[in-house]
Amino acid sequence: MDTEKKSPLIEGQQRVALMEELLKKYGSGTIGPAGLFSRLRYWRKKYAWMIVVGGAKLLKRTFDVLGSGVMMLCLWPIFLVVALCIKFTDGGPVLFWQTRIGLWGKEFPFPKFRSMVVNAEALKDELLEQSDHEDSITFKMKKDPRITWIGRIIRKLSIDELPQVWCVFKGDMSLVGPRPPVPREVAEYTLADRRRLEIMPGLTCIWQVSGRGDIPFDEQVELDVQYIESRSLWFDIKLLLSTIPAVLLGKGAY
Repeated sequence: MDTEKKSPLIEGQQRVALMEELLKKYGSGTIGPAGLFSRLRYWRKKYAWMIVVGGAKLLKRTFDVLGSGVMMLCLWPIFLVVALCIKFTDGGPVLFWQTRIGLWGKEFPFPKFRSMVVNAEALKDELLEQSDHEDSITFKMKKDPRITWIGRIIRKLSIDELPQVWCVFKGDMSLVGPRPPVPREVAEYTLADRRRLEIMPGLTCIWQVSGRGDIPFDEQVELDVQYIESRSLWFDIKLLLSTIPAVLLGKGAY
């Protein structure tokens, strides 16, 4: 997106000017019938806004609960087959748990079907310099030697991400939203990057259906901000539908 970026100083000045204008227009200091009318307008607009925003959040949450519930019921045979393949490969745990960062920096447990060797996290530090995302916060490696045979299949089709449906059901994630980062990445975020944490993270997002791992971090942030500023239930449905061909084609998945 080619949007003009404003400095924090300019944005701060604009916020102060806006607050002064609102205070002048709706402030309680005005007396008489005009003051009463202004206060009534203020309360009407305030509660109308609260109802609209609250209703949108409730609608999205309802959609998330129903959608994740249906997915868990329909996908349990795939869960079972994948779990058995992982277990028979090396006898290790079926699920790999991480701490991820969600809404407003809240940490939550994040499960994936284990697609790598058991000691993958210990080996990651040795491979950081080989990341395909050079000079980036995120780590991606197309030919990661830690991935098992079953891991390559389930990562290509994003099946390894399916256990996160449980996170959606219990309220740590949404079906659609920025992908949740690990604490190590958030520690390197700029203030602009932290806009990704303004809403609940999701299973899929704009850059997930536009190239996934092939998209550099800066562009991921831009696309996440684009979603935050234009999100709606209809947009969520379109992104979920777009996720299906993106997963089947496997572009950017590694």
